[in-house]
Amino acid sequence: MNRGERGAREYEGVMGQKPEEALGDVLRASPQMFEAVIDGAFGGALARPELSRRNREIATVAMIAAMGGAGGRLAGHVRGALRQGVEASELLALCEHVSVYAGFPRALDALAVVNDVLEEHGIANPPQLHRVRLADHETVVAQKGDRGPAVILSHSLGVDWRMWEPIMERLSDGRRVFAYDFRGHGAAAGAPRPFTMDGLAADMLGVLDAFDVERAHVVGLSMGGGIAQTAAVRAPGRVASLALLATTDHAFEAFEVRARSGEEDGMEAQIVPTLTRWFTPAALATNPWGVRYAREHIRRFDSADWAAAWRAFKGLDVQGRITGRDFPTLVLAGELDASTTPQIMSGIAEHVPGSTYRELPGTPHMQTLERPDLVAAALDEFLPADR
Repeated sequence: MNRGERGAREYEGVMGQKPEEALGDVLRASPQMFEAVIDGAFGGALARPELSRRNREIATVAMIAAMGGAGGRLAGHVRGALRQGVEASELLALCEHVSVYAGFPRALDALAVVNDVLEEHGIANPPQLHRVRLADHETVVAQKGDRGPAVILSHSLGVDWRMWEPIMERLSDGRRVFAYDFRGHGAAAGAPRPFTMDGLAADMLGVLDAFDVERAHVVGLSMGGGIAQTAAVRAPGRVASLALLATTDHAFEAFEVRARSGEEDGMEAQIVPTLTRWFTPAALATNPWGVRYAREHIRRFDSADWAAAWRAFKGLDVQGRITGRDFPTLVLAGELDASTTPQIMSGIAEHVPGSTYRELPGTPHMQTLERPDLVAAALDEFLPADR
């Protein structure tokens, strides 16, 4: 394979088009320039494996955005970045990054190009963000949808509201969907410690109060499911339905072990045991957005918040205190969940008379980050909507 053939192969692999088609104007105007691009660049430095195609496209988008004045080429590489698995949220964050180092005019121009390409690909706008003051700290609440029944989403320990972003667009069809950062996480990191499950449930109710929501359909995953159950026990009149995903109704001895490990070993040491509990080997091997997002959150997490959260989770006290006769309850397990196994989840369903148990095939603990399609479909079927 000569440089021209290698360059053409690399260009098509990155951009998804044959170079003769995508760069036809260049080829007609200057065969020499076309050769310089394909043989010289794509057949040379850009074909080397030291940087992945994904990382090269991120770097390329950033450089063209910082230079400015090349909107057409920027749009082409934004498309290439999407093709290489860069998520819309990462491209939007990249525009923010450009604003710091190249200034707001360049960043705003880049943002306009990125938005045009995302719209072209049918990618929905991100949720609206609200800063909300609770009893003793501030948090962020993401909202999708402005009509219909209210749904509140409570995330897993170690991440933030964006865990729910892959399913929020679908759930917002005929619903008002709210996802928030609970205490010690995301925008609520560093909130007063220690805290309890009752306190976390009170925070959830405080989020509902901030939006004048009297009753909501409550959805929680992992520790968020513990918070959801605690809120249901504490204030059943505020709960219209309950969806429990990859969670537990009792504490595990491992919770204290994980708290101490965060304090003594640091957060880098939490990455491998956590991600291998959360994801399938296939996801860890291919490293999609959900894995990248979770890894960075754990790496950047404050160890004191980590320990405080696990110790709060130790105080979970809901088993046998919820009945499906009070409100519809869905228990949603993942077939491949190594953390809260189907056996644990079916036990929850047994403890909630009248509940519905479902098991998602091929799904690990972090359901929304690896199989959002299945989760969104199950919740969309369970939750009422105004359509």
